[in-house]
Order: sequence, then structure tokens, then C-alpha cells
Amino acid sequence: MTDNILSTIYGSNVFNDAVMRERLPKATYNALRKTIDEGLPLDPAVAEVVANAMKDWAIEKGATHFTHWFQPLTGITAEKHDSFISPTIDGKVITIFSGKELIKGEPDASSFPSGGLRATFEARGYTAWDCTSPAFVKDNILYIPTAFCSYTGEALDLKTPLLRSSEALSKQALRILRLFKNNTAKRVITTVGPEQEYFLIDKKLYDKRKDLILTGRTLFGAKSPKGQEMEDHYFGSIKEKVFSFMQELNRELWKLGISAKTEHNEVAPSQHELAPVYDTTNIATDHNQLTMEMMKKIALRHGLVCLLHEKPFAGVNGSGKHNNWSMSTDDGLNLLDPGKTPHENEQFLIFLCAVIKAIDEYADLLRVSCASPGNDHRLGANEAPPAIISIFLGEQLTDILEQIANGGATNSKQGGTLKIGVTTLPELPKDSTDRNRTSPFAFTGNKFEFRMVGSSSSIATANYILNTIVAEALSQISDRLEKADNFDKEVEAILQEIIKEHKKVIFNGNGYSNEWIEEAEKRGLPNIRSMVDAIPVLLKEKNVAVMEKHGVLSKVELESRYEILLEKYIKTINIEALTMLDMAKRQILPAAIKFATKIAESINSIKETGLNLETKPQEELLKEVSSLTAEFKKRITILEDAVNGAAKIEDDTFKLASYYRDEIFEKMNSLREIGDQLETIVDAEIWPLPTYADMLFNV
Repeated sequence: MTDNILSTIYGSNVFNDAVMRERLPKATYNALRKTIDEGLPLDPAVAEVVANAMKDWAIEKGATHFTHWFQPLTGITAEKHDSFISPTIDGKVITIFSGKELIKGEPDASSFPSGGLRATFEARGYTAWDCTSPAFVKDNILYIPTAFCSYTGEALDLKTPLLRSSEALSKQALRILRLFKNNTAKRVITTVGPEQEYFLIDKKLYDKRKDLILTGRTLFGAKSPKGQEMEDHYFGSIKEKVFSFMQELNRELWKLGISAKTEHNEVAPSQHELAPVYDTTNIATDHNQLTMEMMKKIALRHGLVCLLHEKPFAGVNGSGKHNNWSMSTDDGLNLLDPGKTPHENEQFLIFLCAVIKAIDEYADLLRVSCASPGNDHRLGANEAPPAIISIFLGEQLTDILEQIANGGATNSKQGGTLKIGVTTLPELPKDSTDRNRTSPFAFTGNKFEFRMVGSSSSIATANYILNTIVAEALSQISDRLEKADNFDKEVEAILQEIIKEHKKVIFNGNGYSNEWIEEAEKRGLPNIRSMVDAIPVLLKEKNVAVMEKHGVLSKVELESRYEILLEKYIKTINIEALTMLDMAKRQILPAAIKFATKIAESINSIKETGLNLETKPQEELLKEVSSLTAEFKKRITILEDAVNGAAKIEDDTFKLASYYRDEIFEKMNSLREIGDQLETIVDAEIWPLPTYADMLFNV
């Protein structure tokens, strides 16, 4: 594909700045830009002009309908399509799209998760146009990014608190910048580049796995003879079928203005990754939702299925989403760029220490931002960051902070050059520090890589919590600096205090090790291992206080999310348990019995010959499969009883969620253990399910 084609298709289906500049009157364009760039209120008259231009542009692109596209608390997106047509008296139609239709929609708020904010009879909800994220055309529909709130004003989505948190962080960061005599920046924006991991498997095999269809992960499956132990898949040559999928995915994402940049094979067989160029956090969140949707849709065109579950296959690496987060001014200054001499860069050190303080003080809140049933399989499983929140800074910054704590920094370690020892190869500039892939929150040059987000989750929650807690740290620092008689001395004092008080959260070692778990406990760092344990931190007094102080979520909105997350866990495990029982009773148990019968018939046939032939191997195999089958049936009954027992727990959602984790989930693992043993001995022609080897090595 030539550069000309790339530049032609990129953003071709987006109502972006270039399109607006071309199609809108200058005054309308300037007014809209002020709203986008400076957060000024939107004039309804401006919306009317924009709506008409947007409609004409979309129709030229083949659009017949429009939709308010929003992100309810389901974790996925929602849309309702309305056509542009309006009948005329002569039996024809005209196309109409008003400013009112652009600005506001009214979906049914009671049909989405609300955690008690909306009852069934309280149905009214509103979608509001988010002009900071550009509209786009997809599948002949004009998509308008919107926020979603209830009739009484509470946020029922992920975008609203994200936008609120962005404003909160900008406000507090600007206070810091003004103190450092930076009077040119009008806004501070957070930027994100989310790296998306995923699996691709053959559609025909997927269709034979009820567990994948209904739950997104395999509930049974013995370990493949070969997994990832040869380390031959990571960055390996991309198979032709997968590469064809990636090419089409890139083209479709580029049309939507999504800057898909990097693609490669990941560690596990059939696992891959896509990484975009960073963008503003709001747009990056929208784009990541679109990326996941397009991955699933395009995979089907290639006879593949894209799996976004955090742990679709036991025994091989699961999938995450690395959230590369930074702060920048609207005029392009990265506030987390240390420069060549970071020990002298007080402004950078203030922002760095604000992040350190925020992560340490609100580690529990950041942990719940990544809580999901799927991520429970992944976090801390020697493949992903541990469930303990810590920060990797590397040698250079750690050394500078230690110098400050001991009285003042005088130098910065430099990377120098790397000589490879081959004369024809160039000397390479060496970074000032190594990387650490075991850290959940790692500094990587001019940004932090938050590695705990699950592959199927929206990045919105992690980012609005991250924005909010950093805004709080900046607020506290600003309060002190604005009252200081001696600014430089107060900066020095603040840096020293933060480093001494919060250095316990800094860890540059192996986050996978058992030693770190013990060390983290000594340091007093929380180790929240499961989603059920994480959810209650939403209602801790200090966490409610910080979210309310910065106007991101009210106590009522936090309470709703507490209920929604608990219900999500309960429903997810319940669906998995019921699916498991269905597969166990209707597929695996009959297959085991059929295999045992086949062996028994073989033994009888041999004995009926009257010949003195050895049947001990068959008899031992029959004994083994019969014993496992009996135990399998016993554990089916145990799991059924546990599922039925859940109905006895009423009016206590947390207690019910704990029951599903401690009783039902554990009994599911127990049933799986026997099912997987049966898979290893039952005749392959009788076994009803595609195996791990079939799925992971057949693309």
C-alpha cells in the first residue's frame, strides 16, 4: 500500500477537524473549536449548523441512519439507529438532522445496568453529544459519540466520569504550571496508547465449544503437549491467514482515524497484539472500543474468531491491555518527560512525585479499576502484573529520588552507548534504565505503562480513576505551594516528604516472585487477589471523598457501581457454572461412558474367542476410565448442589458474590480437574470437544 493510498484512506470516514474546517462556516468552526479546546459551553445555534453539515457529509459517505453511540455500564457500547428521512405531504421524503437530534437522545435507561439508580418504571435517560470525540461513519450509519446519564443526572456510563476526571486533572495540573510560570498552557490533557492483546482461533473449532460461545473461555481443556514453553511464537513470523486479517483490520481502523501502528505475535500460541499511537484519553477510549468491535467482526470474514477474554486457555498466557498514560499541555509539552538532566527538572519531579503519591495512597482504588471475573484468572499468575500495585522507576529516577531524600540531587545517571562487538553494527544509544515487564505500573521514558487492565475491559475506568487520584495529589501539592513564602524551598520539602512517605510503593525487582509478595506485605502494600475483595473499596470513606471532591462520581454513583460489579461477578460465574454442567452432563459424561463401553465390549470380544489372550491393559484402562467417570458424575452433583444453594442467599449481594467465589468457583475447578483427566485417556474420535492443541495450533 503506497503512502498516497494510506494518506487517502486515513480518517476518510471521520468527521474530523479537516472536514469541519472545510464544511463549516468560519464562525461556526471557531466556536466549536473553542468548545472542544477550552471546554466552553456549546451554543445550540452552532449545533444546528454542525448537524446539517454532518448529515450532508454522512449521506455522501453512504449513511442512511444516525445513532447516538454510548458506553453503558455493561462494558461494551450501545446504539439505536434512526434514519435521516422525514416524509413529505406528496408521498416523498426529505433528509433532516437537527441540532436537537445531534445534541440529545433518549434511550431507555432502565434496560441498562444502573445499580439501583433507575427502576424498571423509571425509564428515562439521556445521551448528550460529546463534541470532543469526532463522529464517524461505519456500516452506512453516522455514529455520534455521546455521554449517557439518568433523568436525575447521575452518570450511567463510562464516558461521563472520564470526561469529568479529565477536567479535574487539567484544573489541578494548571495550578502547578502557573506556579512554575507556565502561562501559555490553557489545558492539560491525559493521553493514552492502549496495547490490545487477543487470540485468534478457527471458527469451525470455536463453533464446537459451547464454553467459548457462552462464556468466552474454555471451562474444560487438558494442557496441550506443546504450549508456549519453546518461546517460538513471540515476535515470530505471522501466519498468512492471520496477516490477511491484520491487513484488513488496519485498513478499516485507519478509515476510522484509529492509528493502528504495531502488530505482532504475542507469547502464547495464537495470541497477538495491536498497539496504536497515543491519543487523548477520551478519544483513545472510544477508539479502543471500536478496535475490539472491529477485531471480532473482521476475524469472522477470515474464518476466525477473536477471543478477548483475559484467560481463554488455562496453562498459557492470558491477555491484557497495557494502558500507556501520560500528561501533556495543549501546546505539546509532555509533563512526564524528564529531559536530559531530570535531577534539575523540578517541574517534572513534582508531577512524577504526584503520581507516586497518588498510586500509593489510592492503590486499592486503582486495583478495583481492573477488577473483572476474567482478570481474576490472570493477575498474579506469573504472566501478568501481580495483584499488588507497585511502581517501577528504573535506576536513573530511583537514584535521583534517593539523592533528593538524602538532601538534594546533584546528578543523573546516563545510559551511554551500547557496543555490540561487531564492527559492521552501529553503536546504539543506551537508555538510562532497563524495562520491567513484571511491574503493574512502570515508567517507560515519558509515560507510565499500567499493565493490569484486562483485555476485554474498557480502559475508561482505569483512566478516570488514575486521572482523579493524580488530580488529588496535585491539588494537595498546589495548596502548599500557593501559600509558600519560599517557593524553591517548599518544592524541595514537598519532594522529600513524598519520597520518604511513599517510596514503599517503588519496586524495581521481579514482581512475579514469592519474595516480593512477602516484601510487599512488610511494606504494608495491599494485595487484593480477587474481584470480590476489590469491589468494597469503592465505598471506603477516603475513596468516596476523593471522587466527590473532584466531581467525578458521587457517593450514589459509586454505590451503583458497587452493586453492578457484584452482580456482574455473580452472573458471570453463574453462567459459567451452568455452561459447565451442561457440557459435563451432555457431552463429556456420555463420551466417557461410550469409551468405557467400547473398552468393555473389546474385552468381551477377546474373551469370547476362547483364546488365552492378555486383556490386562484393557481392563486397567477400563478401571481407570470407569473410576474417573464415577468421580466426574459425583462432582457434577456437588456443583449442581452448590449452584442451587445460591438461591438461599437473599438480600446480601456481597455475601452472594463471596459464595460464588468460595463455593461455586472452587467446585467448578474441581469438576474441571476430572474432566481434563478424562480428555487425556478417552479415544480422540469419541471426545466431543476440540482440544487445546487443535485450537492453538490450527490457524
